[in-house]
Amino acid sequence: MGKLIIFSAPSGSGKTTVVKHLLEVMKEKLAFSVSATTRKKRDSETEGKDYYFLSEAIFQKKIIDHEFLEYEEVYKGLYYGTLYAEVERIWALGKVVVFDVDVKGGIAIKKQFGSQALAVFLRPPSIEVLMERLRKRDTEVEHHLQERIDKANFELEFESQFDKVIINNILSNTLADAEQEVKLFLTI
Repeated sequence: MGKLIIFSAPSGSGKTTVVKHLLEVMKEKLAFSVSATTRKKRDSETEGKDYYFLSEAIFQKKIIDHEFLEYEEVYKGLYYGTLYAEVERIWALGKVVVFDVDVKGGIAIKKQFGSQALAVFLRPPSIEVLMERLRKRDTEVEHHLQERIDKANFELEFESQFDKVIINNILSNTLADAEQEVKLFLTI
């Protein structure tokens, strides 16, 4: 079995930006685990690259068939999950699996794989900064924004269950810190 690197954070904390950077600078060693979701595809996203976009019925069938390493109903009717087949695909390439998952998913993967996994919690500098980032995304309607903020406040309580915490305040520092943590983990 290979290694896994988990990046978890409240929505809007910058985990996708950090993961994309790491995949670019360490592409010979790392590969992205594409999650499955029931949410609608954004115009900028590609099926099978950003997510596997599934209907709720197909997602439910995969749950019943035990095809998920972890999954969660993040909001009513909105599921995200990691397929076992995705991890096996990446390990077959001889690469380290990199996850960009919510906090609950990150904890579940870490518990399953223990020291094989590095779990990194990416923390926003404050809830106010997080709200501003989510508003700038322009993908949120105000009542969904408040749901995300409430969920973020809850998720911040779990950062102690991760191996490392990186505060995403200045992006260049965050990227350097993430690179350093990943390189150290890969040498263990």
